[in-house]
Amino acid sequence: MSGRSEWFNKMMVTAALLLLMTPVAVAQSESEHQTQREYAELVREGAGHGETDAIWILGQLYEEGRGVPQDYVEAARLYRLVAQGGWPEPQFDLGRLYLAGHGVPQDYTIALEWFTLAAEQEHAGAMHALGLLHSDGSGVPQDYAEAARWYLLAAKLGHPFAQINFGLLYADGFGVPQDYVLAHMWLNLGAYNGGDLAGRDHVATLMTTQQIWRAEDMATACLASGYVDCD
Repeated sequence: MSGRSEWFNKMMVTAALLLLMTPVAVAQSESEHQTQREYAELVREGAGHGETDAIWILGQLYEEGRGVPQDYVEAARLYRLVAQGGWPEPQFDLGRLYLAGHGVPQDYTIALEWFTLAAEQEHAGAMHALGLLHSDGSGVPQDYAEAARWYLLAAKLGHPFAQINFGLLYADGFGVPQDYVLAHMWLNLGAYNGGDLAGRDHVATLMTTQQIWRAEDMATACLASGYVDCD
């Protein structure tokens, strides 16, 4: 059980980095700032004409403070304008703000509602977020089987963090039968798609060489099939 706690904590930290999408602080020249301000003005003009793409992008600019002063409240307002029209991207973004309490009161239940609306439209990030909430019991009763269901849906859309977190569930036997071969396969796919290698390498220490070979063959077949042949 102690090993499970270590890997679960790692999973949550990895997921939080994705969900919160905190902008990386980078030194920028004045010309770069000027370019961002000019871009923001063009986006604002489009938003003023009711262009939904522009409204959403302007929300992102306010959330990240690019070309405009950072303003989570304004970001939430803009995301909501287009999210209410049924667009999954701003639905996911609004869910992230509720999850973090940025510009809106922190509310896991409302975050879950927005994530669900986006996930129903096959938004992989929202599916992954629902997996996290069910794993952690935030806004819903803790349910590893339901978390596994959402992780798998996102994993089959190529979401690397969902692939990693689904693999970790197999490694620990939470919500799915413990299976190191399937764990290694999904962790390997997640690492291939840009995720961390640590989970895969840890599980490999618990496996025989033959099991590792089998898992690698399964990962190759899964990837070649477009995530259809993954059992």
